[in-house]
Amino acid sequence: MANTQTFVIVGASLAGASAAEELRKQGFEGRIVLIGQEAEHPYIRPPLSKEFLAGKAGLADVYVHPSDWYADQHIELRLDSVVDAIDPSGHTVTAGGESIGYDKLLLATGSRPRVLDIPGSVMPGVFSLRTLGDSSKLATAIADGGKRVVIIGSGWIGLEVAATARTLGNDVHVLEHSAVPLSSALGDELGRYFAALHERNGVVLSTGVEVKEILGKDDTVVGVRIGDGVVTPADVVVVAVGAQPNVELASAAGLTVDNGVLVDAALRTSDPDIFAAGDIANELHPVLGQRLRVEHWANASNQGPAAARAMLGQDVSYDEIPYVYTDQFDLGMEYSGYATLAKDAAIVYRGDPDSGEFIAFWVAGGRVVAGMNVNVWDVNEAIQGIIRRANTVDVAKLSDPTVDLESL
Repeated sequence: MANTQTFVIVGASLAGASAAEELRKQGFEGRIVLIGQEAEHPYIRPPLSKEFLAGKAGLADVYVHPSDWYADQHIELRLDSVVDAIDPSGHTVTAGGESIGYDKLLLATGSRPRVLDIPGSVMPGVFSLRTLGDSSKLATAIADGGKRVVIIGSGWIGLEVAATARTLGNDVHVLEHSAVPLSSALGDELGRYFAALHERNGVVLSTGVEVKEILGKDDTVVGVRIGDGVVTPADVVVVAVGAQPNVELASAAGLTVDNGVLVDAALRTSDPDIFAAGDIANELHPVLGQRLRVEHWANASNQGPAAARAMLGQDVSYDEIPYVYTDQFDLGMEYSGYATLAKDAAIVYRGDPDSGEFIAFWVAGGRVVAGMNVNVWDVNEAIQGIIRRANTVDVAKLSDPTVDLESL
């Protein structure tokens, strides 16, 4: 008997496309409608601040699937389409004036860049970085080098763009409100490590500053003014001050929203037929025992398929450990763990940070809650195993390179 169910996915993102793929892998033969607001096919975002921005990767490298894959899988991919409303009681979504019925619905609407509410924030030469189009425009502006690039914000995106822009031969100045870059993600000690990396490579860092105005002349960026009146000259300004989840659609539909869309361990929202994955999903994490919303690539890649299995009625408990990676200059890094638990944890090193090759572990309550490998490879799975086992660790063994990580 033919499957007559319709599953609708709002958000042609990595999470959304991965969910559609998993539905077919699991044998779902019903109708799948994947709706995306952008005109582009679903793509992955990490290269947008690195390889794609640097001109070293093309569209084929960033697309989740080849363009013809969706038709081959009998997935209705509707691009450049905005979902206006969700009617949970009627089990419909409205997009472009058309009402589409659903049996199960997945929201993967992602997030958008936070904006600076200051004079001059909207003019030619001021960029944010979220979409493929954003990256393409910024790439054109910095590709030939020789530009004065000012980056407002020193989180992962800000520092990755700084490294890419500097490598392309631009003068780069980073303005950061906090005292130390990446302090909220890694703490002050390792935040300073990344700051030193950038300074060694010619990036100017100004911390503890408040940006007041982006200055222009003849509708062209010329500089950025901070709180003490100092003006940093600029030809290009990149605003990288974080992102906020796109929850308006979910909120209007009556779903429970609080720093994202609240979901259980099966990624089910307050409506049993609606699920959420990716940036917007604020999950009650079954291992952490508290709510967790993660905006990184790996989370979208893993949560989409998990949500798909849950939509099919399978027993799902999403317990993945958050993971992020970065490439900046000659530094490659992977981080796994719970940043909320690592906030006040002690840092234990395996290897010398000054050598540029080391592992850092965050230890709280006698167990490892996070780990970061810097220019040391093929160890992330072992680090995640230590975190997952939650054993009381011997710090001496943890820091000893001769001790097998799998034994801890």
